[in-house]
Amino acid sequence: MRLTGSLSPAGPCALLVLLVGLANSSPAWAFSSGSASLRLCDSPSRLGAPEQDRLLRFAGRIKAELAASGQALALIARSGTDLRRVGLRYSHAGLALRDSAASPWAVRQLYYACEEGAPRLFDQGLPGFVMGADNPALGHVSVLLLPPGAAADLAQSALDKPTALSVLHPAYSANAYAFSTTFQNCNQWVAELMAVSWGRLSVPASSEAAPAAVATNLATTRAAAQAWLQAAGYVPTPVQVRWRPVVWLAPLVPYVHNSDHPEADLAAAVYRVSMPDALEAFARAQHPGAQRLEFCHDGRQIVLRRDGAPLPDDCSAGEGDTVWPLD
Repeated sequence: MRLTGSLSPAGPCALLVLLVGLANSSPAWAFSSGSASLRLCDSPSRLGAPEQDRLLRFAGRIKAELAASGQALALIARSGTDLRRVGLRYSHAGLALRDSAASPWAVRQLYYACEEGAPRLFDQGLPGFVMGADNPALGHVSVLLLPPGAAADLAQSALDKPTALSVLHPAYSANAYAFSTTFQNCNQWVAELMAVSWGRLSVPASSEAAPAAVATNLATTRAAAQAWLQAAGYVPTPVQVRWRPVVWLAPLVPYVHNSDHPEADLAAAVYRVSMPDALEAFARAQHPGAQRLEFCHDGRQIVLRRDGAPLPDDCSAGEGDTVWPLD
């Protein structure tokens, strides 16, 4: 398992587009030959020079605010996959680390590496992170700045290889149930690392052991992390499936599974998964002094809102927001 390296064509939690498409689209779309299930590992679309320039400037503004925060870490999320159909803006979260060996404020995150057919941890610079959005002309990024002690503890856990890998599961599922150790999605790794860090949970000293021992240690650590999350009041995001037969057909689709979900949830056609909004709500409940920064760009301007209500979908600025022109 590697912690750094070039990102291969992959779906991070953008693989969740499969779940959202299945859950909230017509049956004909969900299982057509052009469905998301057949396009998960396509190469990402290439950006033109003007789009790259705007996104680089957008990433630069975010990086400047992170540097000015004085913190060692920030919980960061982007509006990658369009999840507005299920009432969500953010699909993919990671940890922006001031002291990353890759580059200052690179984002450590779980990606599904399609070429390898397995989830991996990667460090990705902020420009690459924001360029992962589906729509290069309009995007939102959420940043949660934790109190110094909480940020330092989580940064230490994220930067320590054995600790970061101690909750990385080899079986990926876009709709992984948040309280099962059978599968994992990218946001679930962040949740469990929070538990290991803030719950002061013990982890194996090294992953250099026999495969059976590694698997046992992983299951034990993940179970302890999930137990701590439940006791601490973590509430995963409920994703309601509007077209109920999708729940029955989900096992036929790659990266979507039912076997880890409670029977009562399946009967109600709901999946309870870790999403950025759940991570942020939990972190703010654990550390009330956290400050939320929300950024957006629309090709004309960059807008920053400090705390307050979420920014509008169209990235229009309100009273008190900071605005930088992009034209």
